[in-house]
Amino acid sequence: MSAILEVDAITKVFASRGRPFVAVDEVSFSVPEGATFGLVGESGSGKSTVARCALRLIEPTSGTSRVAGEDLGRMSGRRLRGLRGAAGMVFQNPVAALNPRLTVRDCIAEPLRTHGRATAQERSRRVDELLDEVGLGRVHADRFPHQLSGGQCQRVGIARAIAMRPRLLILDEPTSALDVSVQAQVLNLLADLKHEHGLSYLLISHDLDVVRHMSDVVAVMQRGRIVESGPATQVLVAPREEYTARLLASMPPTPGGRAIDPGSAPPPHPSTNGERTR
Repeated sequence: MSAILEVDAITKVFASRGRPFVAVDEVSFSVPEGATFGLVGESGSGKSTVARCALRLIEPTSGTSRVAGEDLGRMSGRRLRGLRGAAGMVFQNPVAALNPRLTVRDCIAEPLRTHGRATAQERSRRVDELLDEVGLGRVHADRFPHQLSGGQCQRVGIARAIAMRPRLLILDEPTSALDVSVQAQVLNLLADLKHEHGLSYLLISHDLDVVRHMSDVVAVMQRGRIVESGPATQVLVAPREEYTARLLASMPPTPGGRAIDPGSAPPPHPSTNGERTR
């Protein structure tokens, strides 16, 4: 199976109080076309930094990443922005991710306008399609983010992420800032979109219930490194590494004892309620 995203020996070093801090240490993995790759670990393990380096939203200290076979490290300017159109990103805090001065319509249309790929009429039509697709309806188009709930804002964020018809979505803790009552709704929407559009997902989460429900392949990060990876049915059921086993032991058992149950909504866990840092 071909890979939509390939990350090769990505390292990111930050300056912390005048000293180097290695946030990501030679991380490598690939996201197969049409699959969901779960990247898990405790807060501060480096998983969100890896994702941002992979899309060059922040520059890695070293290493390379390829989207659809194209090396992002060899690109700049318009060409880099164009290739980013093949990948969208859904952020942890849906309210903070939206410009409070823009209406819902303008928030969703922003990537279309930035890439200059549609006329005003085409953008408006595409926004209407996206609002219907994410289950908001066009009645919300002229509202502002502060007039929406957290779950509605995340639906706007998802609509914006798929506006350019990407092949890959990076989901950075997509439900951790949402109330328990809406977490399963958003996850089911993401599952539906993946099926309808043949999307690939890089799912970043500290919530093993979410990862267990959605992922085909899983990698576990600790202190900036991947310590274990493999099929979700293996890593989340019979882990080889002690750290992975401790992570699993810290979570309550999944009803039915199954690692993946794609036919039902994931049981939301109280630990995912509220804002989290990574």
